[in-house]
Amino acid sequence: MIHFRTTSSYVLAACLSALVPLQAAGQTEVSITPVVQGLDTPWAVAALPAGGMLITERDGALLHVKDDASAAVDGVPEVHARGQGGLLDVTLAQDFAATREIFLTYSKRQAGGAGTALAVARLSDDGSQLEDLRVIFESAPGSSGGRHFGSRVVEALDGTLFLTIGDRGDRPSAQDRSNHNGTVVRVNRDGSVPGDNPFVGQQGIQPEIWSFGHRNPQGAGFDASGQLWTSEHGARGGDELNRVQKGANFGWPVISHGRHYSGLKIGEGTSKEGMEQPVHYWDPSMAPSGLLVYKGDMFPDWRGDIFVGSLKFDYIARLEVSGDSAREVEQIETDQTSRVRDIIEAPDGSILFISVGDGAVYRMTRTGA
Repeated sequence: MIHFRTTSSYVLAACLSALVPLQAAGQTEVSITPVVQGLDTPWAVAALPAGGMLITERDGALLHVKDDASAAVDGVPEVHARGQGGLLDVTLAQDFAATREIFLTYSKRQAGGAGTALAVARLSDDGSQLEDLRVIFESAPGSSGGRHFGSRVVEALDGTLFLTIGDRGDRPSAQDRSNHNGTVVRVNRDGSVPGDNPFVGQQGIQPEIWSFGHRNPQGAGFDASGQLWTSEHGARGGDELNRVQKGANFGWPVISHGRHYSGLKIGEGTSKEGMEQPVHYWDPSMAPSGLLVYKGDMFPDWRGDIFVGSLKFDYIARLEVSGDSAREVEQIETDQTSRVRDIIEAPDGSILFISVGDGAVYRMTRTGA
């Protein structure tokens, strides 16, 4: 496992970069450069195809960044910014170039507390405001407390949307399909339920549920074959990388490879018939957040690899995938990888990641590319 660090300072100027030789990439030199700094608890970033990006800040601000200028976007929904809640993910629609639609996830005030909500809106041509904002899904019922909203949204090739939702700190509810806690849900672009969802028409089960038994999945991404992968906060010693399957039960809190923070055993052990095993788990826990399955051309040796940001140990894990299995082969650890919240692929194949510790978005490129 390769660890690397850099001592170059990002504070001096955006043109300064950290040059890091990566043996795993054939001695390729990689540059890490700051793109945006001075952010307040950034949560997600989306790269715009014509240049620039959108960035969410958890207190409710959506920023449009272009040509070294940053401005708040008007028309963002009101968020319930408490604990881990707030304005969370931002994702561009696959047909953004034609529709300019974006998807936002956030904690929405509800009767009984708050829940994870998904909204769609059109970004104005000048990027200054959201138009025709519509809430197309919200978890039910509302829950008190400010934990475990999950909240990554990704669009499948067929146009359906997959949204991750945490157990909201109510462990048993992740096995109770009458609510949306601890699930991955799947909806159409208009919020309707796809007819081929696994539990459609089954009494007492929320029809949007695609999989359940999750604790707090905060990373999600599709590989080139259309397979959905999630990274998930477990308890102590039980963070997971999961290969999500239709109708599958991922076991929380009946099974886990971790233990309660008190040290006590969780549920019935590490396995049970009818419950899925993680493809990979981290012990000690690394607090996984954003997830990227790399498909670009800038780093051909990394194509198909999964990248997961660590909020606890300040690195980006790189995992090689072989069929249904994955293994961590590298930890990209630099002065810039402080509490990595999100990681995405930009249109040019470079990698953008959020450092919450630095309040910054960084770009990783191959030197000379």
